[in-house]
Amino acid sequence: MEVWPAIDLRGGNCVRLLQGDYGRETVFGNDPAAMARRWVAQGASCLHLVDLDGARDGRSVNQAAIAAIVQAVSVPCELGGGIRDRETIQQMLDLGLTRLVIGTKALKDPSWFHEMCSAFPGRLAVGIDARDGRVATDGWLSVSDVPAVQLAQEISREPIAAIIYTDIARDGMMNGPNFEAMEQMQRAVGVPVVASGGVTTAEDVRQLAQRGLAGCIIGRTLYEGKLTLASALAAAAAT
Repeated sequence: MEVWPAIDLRGGNCVRLLQGDYGRETVFGNDPAAMARRWVAQGASCLHLVDLDGARDGRSVNQAAIAAIVQAVSVPCELGGGIRDRETIQQMLDLGLTRLVIGTKALKDPSWFHEMCSAFPGRLAVGIDARDGRVATDGWLSVSDVPAVQLAQEISREPIAAIIYTDIARDGMMNGPNFEAMEQMQRAVGVPVVASGGVTTAEDVRQLAQRGLAGCIIGRTLYEGKLTLASALAAAAAT
């Protein structure tokens, strides 16, 4: 199972939000490239980047910080947040990102997403963020009536790289993932599912691996030193 350390960007800084609430932000550093080098030095083989400003505003905002990260490390980096048109997809891939995570636009405009998947096969992942099993959009500011698993099954027919599944209620709270929801999602589709939200301990990582998840994203617990990346990587490899 892959372990993806998260670098969440807002205003050029590395931050974390509680449950996606822009009013509950903690800044962990003002040099995203240095943060990327730190995680790679500790063994990270991939990095998960989020443009929080982009997710909220619907357009790419932290491009300078993203470019600096990609130039600073030689591991695959994926990016989500504010990627809602073909021009932005091409620009971000041209920066050297391995894949892009499309969220709101994939839900709101399935025909556009189908066209993008055909144009960029294997380079797009789908970010499905859910609250109480229902899909949330627009930087988690809106919750739809669409069941997350139903959307995943429909969208996994496309040539996507993965599904990034986030349980908003667990995100940043450090009280463990929603194991059942994550396992249900992975069992429901034939594409890799990466679990996001609430991963706090090495045991959390081990359980996700045992339940068949393809990967997990880890954020706040790494930044606060409550879980080391070495421990997380060891747990992921133990199954």
